[in-house]
Amino acid sequence: MTSAIRVPAAVLLPGTGSDEVFVRSVFEGPLRAIGVPLIAPPPPPGGALADGYLAALDTLADEHGTLLVGGISFGAHLAAEWAVRHPARCGGLLAALPAWNGDPGPAPAALAATLTADLVARSGVDAALAQTAGSPDWLRAELDRAWRRHGGGLADGLRVAAGRPSPTLAELAGLAVPAGVGTCTDDPVHPTKVAAEWAGALPRAALGETTLTALGTDRESLGRATVLAFLKALRTR
Repeated sequence: MTSAIRVPAAVLLPGTGSDEVFVRSVFEGPLRAIGVPLIAPPPPPGGALADGYLAALDTLADEHGTLLVGGISFGAHLAAEWAVRHPARCGGLLAALPAWNGDPGPAPAALAATLTADLVARSGVDAALAQTAGSPDWLRAELDRAWRRHGGGLADGLRVAAGRPSPTLAELAGLAVPAGVGTCTDDPVHPTKVAAEWAGALPRAALGETTLTALGTDRESLGRATVLAFLKALRTR
């Protein structure tokens, strides 16, 4: 199976407000298992989040050649956007927890990002973190680390993500690379319905499932679900 994967590396991007530390915890092990090294760039600051990541993908493709690209949440959106623009430079897509199709509209992830950006801008990161008190301990710890790393650029980065369209289903339908789409079936912010629509639109795609509960104890559960879906899609011609 792994002999059919002809890419020099996978470049995976984090979701908004997250970072490369979380990406590595999710994807490094599953990608190592199929013999693909992971490149996880750190987040560009503030309002440069989206354009900075797209430019980084251009640079890495110039350096390494055809890439397996992907990400988590907004990172998956950006990777798919880049792949749609540069299909000849993309050897596959790993899209974990896509949050919307096309215009974000009232998508839960977009609304949450906007509300958090407003709170951070008004009251600071500590106040925003205080609002996560009802979240699982693992998620609060992740947010505490990553949000503090983003610092003063956090609000601008959240707003960039909340307002940026993802590829439409019609655009995804034109992307003929093998694609694994991962979902947590108990995640209301990244609905499984959206992930299933992505997997249904992409011509060579499969859907992999896990849960937020599993992710809390085993970060690689999401990476495995997404990578295994990619391997299944790889068999589809």
